Amino acid sequence: MEQYLLYFVITAITVASPGPGVILTLSNAIRYGIKPAVAGFLGIALGIFIVSLISASSLGVLLASSALAFTILKVIGAAYLIYLGIKLWRSPPVRLDDSVDESEIKSEIKFKQRFKEGFFVSILNPKPIFFFMSLFPQFINHQQSYLFQFSLLTLTFCGMILLVHSVYALGAHFIKDWLLSPGGSKTVNRVGGSVFILFGFGLASSQR
Repeated sequence: MEQYLLYFVITAITVASPGPGVILTLSNAIRYGIKPAVAGFLGIALGIFIVSLISASSLGVLLASSALAFTILKVIGAAYLIYLGIKLWRSPPVRLDDSVDESEIKSEIKFKQRFKEGFFVSILNPKPIFFFMSLFPQFINHQQSYLFQFSLLTLTFCGMILLVHSVYALGAHFIKDWLLSPGGSKTVNRVGGSVFILFGFGLASSQR
């Protein structure tokens, strides 16, 4: 894989680009803290891993060739993003002392909720399937082991998600006191919710 460095750069730019996953990580870090944010992007990474497997399977071919299958998954994914946007928009402002009395049970529930949100944000979006189906063949050497190369490309992408989203989460967490100042929390909720809704409508109106 002589072009692995190029793939690495493309992956870094793709993962770092603002999208539903990045917005979810920033929102979680600001509203809930580092651990729930980590849960969210672990879910994102797992979803992307499964999407990469789908892109290499007959199901990926089906989604690429069937307009109906693509539309169904696209509508479900768009509806989920819009749901997250409305949920965030309507969320009450977060107080800086909200986490003081938080129990371990509530923390565990919050972790699972954020993980599931991240997972579904990835798995219900058909766009990454086409991204992988168009990108992977450019970096596969058919004279070498396909399984090794596919695993390397997939794990590189998932690893980049963990790295980049960790940076986003830490950055957002360190400035959350400013973001959650009086009036700031409500603004964060409204902006984040609006972005999710826009992504949802953008996905719903997108073509393959």
